[in-house]
Amino acid sequence: MVADEQKFDKIMVDRSEGFGERLLGVLLDRAHEMPPQLIAPLVAEEIGRIGGRDISILLQDYEQLMLTPLPGRSLTVGEPEPIDGSPAGTAFLRAMTVEQPQAGGTRMFLPLLDGSDQVGVLALTLDTVDDDDRRLLRRLAGLVADMLVTKSSYTDQFFQARRREPMSVAAEIQWSLLPPLTMITPQVAVAGVLEPAYDIAGDSFDYALNDDILHVAVIDAMGHSLDAAVLATVAIGAYRHARRADIGLAELYMFMDAAIHRQFGPDHFVTAQMMRLDIGTGHLQWVNAGHPAALLIRDHRVIQALESPGTLPVGFGGDVPQISKQTLLRGDRVLFFTDGLIEEHEKGGEQFGEERLINFVENIRGKSIREMVRDLSHALMQERHGITTDDATLFLVEWRGGTADHLASIDI
Repeated sequence: MVADEQKFDKIMVDRSEGFGERLLGVLLDRAHEMPPQLIAPLVAEEIGRIGGRDISILLQDYEQLMLTPLPGRSLTVGEPEPIDGSPAGTAFLRAMTVEQPQAGGTRMFLPLLDGSDQVGVLALTLDTVDDDDRRLLRRLAGLVADMLVTKSSYTDQFFQARRREPMSVAAEIQWSLLPPLTMITPQVAVAGVLEPAYDIAGDSFDYALNDDILHVAVIDAMGHSLDAAVLATVAIGAYRHARRADIGLAELYMFMDAAIHRQFGPDHFVTAQMMRLDIGTGHLQWVNAGHPAALLIRDHRVIQALESPGTLPVGFGGDVPQISKQTLLRGDRVLFFTDGLIEEHEKGGEQFGEERLINFVENIRGKSIREMVRDLSHALMQERHGITTDDATLFLVEWRGGTADHLASIDI
């Protein structure tokens, strides 16, 4: 009897292919073996089926200042658009669809989200827009973002489109090491930025969310140019290896320390800060190996620097470090930064300093974590009159608390 009921239910479910499913399905099916240079024409062709025209794919440049158009047959390739103050930039920063009425229809800007990381913006024009169009285009934009990220693994075209000036070899290495600059989940969010984007050398960061534990490392390798990039590469590789072995923070520090010392000897070191955050409870643990203390931000105010017992930089053969602890409240943000940010100064002038950093942090209000770290980086760069003689990194963590169990339930 049960088997008969299940058979009846299966018969009654309508599994026929609708227009939207067919459009997305064709795009997905054809994309598997599509060479990277034909992705843009394929996207333009499918959008054309719903009446879309003047189609552009805009990618974020490395300095996070502009959205640069991806070249490609059937795409409209205009001038780069500023992220600040443009409809495309609003869609990008706030991860929301922006509609701009025009004489010949509606210009739509849809964020290209790979997970929660913003890849860029899909722009197109429709004569008229209804809720069915919005729903279909939102899903199509998500598929396009996934395709761009997947195809970027074996082409240089997307990286080239994002560049607005030459990049050093050291920076090339560092960018290849990085995880996505942004990760947003219901319980925790992170965002990072590196300066100078086209000449970064020794600074880097890494993170991973494993079950309920967020792992973060921010490093600053000694030296400049290619030597610093090579040192940073070994440090990040050692960190990932130890993290994936699921050992404690103290043991992780010792492993990284031994790896750097063994490879480079006693004259090379990496300052670092390693953190673990239980995203279910807000319990934060960290080891600080020569970095400026992170700042705890609550209700738009820096309430304290997260000081900790001194630990030697990685590679100096320090003792087993003491683990520092702090319990966060929902909405708390923790800002990590490297010394290049606060020690920068004009020739003959005073250092930028931590106090001025705190003032900038407290003046940026009502911003998402991604907007905040980007705005803070650019504001500090302007305050320093564009001077950056050392790498400077910002990495921001926001603990939101709660659970994400509801995300596992999908209503059909």
